This record gives sequence, C-alpha cells and structure tokens, in this order.
Amino acid sequence: MSISKKIRFEVFKRDGFQCAYCGKTPPEAILEVDHIIPKSKKGEDDINNLITSCFDCNRGKRDISLNRIPNKMTENLEILKLRENQLKEYRKYIGKIECRINNDINEIENIFQETYKDNTFTEKFRNASVKLFLKSLPLQTIKDAMYKATSKVYHDPEGCIRYFCGICWIRIKGESKYAE
Repeated sequence: MSISKKIRFEVFKRDGFQCAYCGKTPPEAILEVDHIIPKSKKGEDDINNLITSCFDCNRGKRDISLNRIPNKMTENLEILKLRENQLKEYRKYIGKIECRINNDINEIENIFQETYKDNTFTEKFRNASVKLFLKSLPLQTIKDAMYKATSKVYHDPEGCIRYFCGICWIRIKGESKYAE
C-alpha cells in the first residue's frame, strides 16, 4: 500500500518542508516520505512512523532502522509540547477570568433580587449588557448603579433594568453629573 498524497503533504507540513536528516528544502532537494521503522522491518504507514527526507538521504538510509529520532523531529516535538502546555495554561487562565466575571454578575444580580425576589437576569442580559458594563466600568460602580436603580424603581423589574442600564451608559460616556 502506498502513502496517500494527503498523508505525504501532512508529513511535509509537520516537518516544515525540510529534510529531517540534512535540512535541505525545495527547490534544492526533492522531498520524499521515509519510514522511521522500515516497512521491511514491519514499519507502518502511520504518520507517526513517517518523516520528511530528501531523495539523497532516503537512498543513503535504505532500510536501516533509526535508533534515534533526528534533531529536527525532536525540536518539532518539543515545540509542539510547549505549544500544548501554553494552550492549556491559556485556557485555564480564560476559565478563571470567566469564573470571576460570572461571580461579578451574580453579585449584581443578588442586589437586584433583594428588591425583586423572584426575578433573575436573562442569559442574554448577563452575557451582553452586564459583561459589557464590566469591561467598561469598575464592579463597585455597577453595583452602585444597581442599588440606585432598585431604590428608585422598586415596583417594576423591567423598568429597574432599563434605569440601571441608563445609569451604566451615562457612566461609560463620562456624563457623571446625570448619573448622580
């Protein structure tokens, strides 16, 4: 069974279109795909057993099994491991930020629920309006706006939300004299 063009291209792409043995690249060299464990020694056509090789290096190696992975591949592996760890840490960091934002939204909603016991924020309001306010204003300013809104509009939850949003937008625009 021959190696498909798609697999060949993936191997070339993974190895940076460079011979793993000598470092040559096109047009200086014609690239081929070589088996790390030769087919004659029961090597598979699996992408993890394939490596980019130039014509000359591949003919020089013949069916000799590699006792060690060439430097280029080990460097690529280290880079991939580093990227994976960075991505994992980044996702963890983003998760912490999302958790903090949700806790802040819950604090603001709790103030609202002190007046409107059976009412909660809609997901759309939480994820659009309140998150936007949190990006633009300090948490305490937003909490103060909710305290003010619930003290002025205490019989109409929708009217309270509109009043709260108005206060926050005025604060964002810097027109603090109107938000007093």
